[in-house]
Amino acid sequence: MSKIDNAVEQILESYQKYGGINLDEAANFPNRQNVINVLQDIQSLIFPGYRVDESLDSMTLKFVTGARVNRIVGMLTREIKKALFFIVRDDAVEQSHCFNLAEQASIALIEEIPEIRRKIGLDVQAAFAGDPAAKSNEEVIVSYPGLEAISVYRVAHFLCKSGVPVIPRIMSEYAHGKTGIDINPGATIGESFFIDHGTGVVIGESCVIGNNVKIYQGVTLGALSVKKELMDKKRHPTIEDNVTIYANATILGGETIIGKGSVIGGNTWVTKSVPAGSLLTQEASK
Repeated sequence: MSKIDNAVEQILESYQKYGGINLDEAANFPNRQNVINVLQDIQSLIFPGYRVDESLDSMTLKFVTGARVNRIVGMLTREIKKALFFIVRDDAVEQSHCFNLAEQASIALIEEIPEIRRKIGLDVQAAFAGDPAAKSNEEVIVSYPGLEAISVYRVAHFLCKSGVPVIPRIMSEYAHGKTGIDINPGATIGESFFIDHGTGVVIGESCVIGNNVKIYQGVTLGALSVKKELMDKKRHPTIEDNVTIYANATILGGETIIGKGSVIGGNTWVTKSVPAGSLLTQEASK
């Protein structure tokens, strides 16, 4: 047997020994690339003509939109079905409902697209208003990593709220890899949200963020403890309306509330609530 044949046999043996294989005939897990393809189609549905090279005019827009919607529903239903089936794989009765539930979730997302577009439009306006370097809303749409991460979050969050497992995390981690911005789809984020620069931003699962909040690169909205038994508890802070958080600030804890209209300075470490209208600097946080 050649060295290559022997290596192949050893790899196959490792599949049996260590697992980590996703077989089509099994209760297989969602396919990451399929989910990413669906997400990219959804992004083009949100901002048609910006993400892929396609000829659009008033005559072709309806056709292109219809084809894209049908493609999204078909592929997303398939992947959500896999996620649901994997969870209930030992329950034959529950398995029979997976397709219908998956299709309902996919169609619900399509029906939500106008509202998602409205919210993302406000995020675009917040970025344009909040960054003197931005020359137009269109520039924000095509080039700002913060807007990319937020738009993916808004899609993933809707699916997460709809009870869809796994798929929202695949979407959010894809955006994380592209932008360096890690937003858990379980977080609750209000309107007109702006992440400037963005690299290194972390927003935890149970974080609650109000309206008109602006944060800079390196900000962590995290947990004081990562113990597994706390998974169903609120572990991440609440940021009220009109708060600005500057670069590399770290705000931790489920009981920590940053009051409305506060400004949190760069490189601060915050584990206690601050009242509305506060100005917290690095010296004051010690």
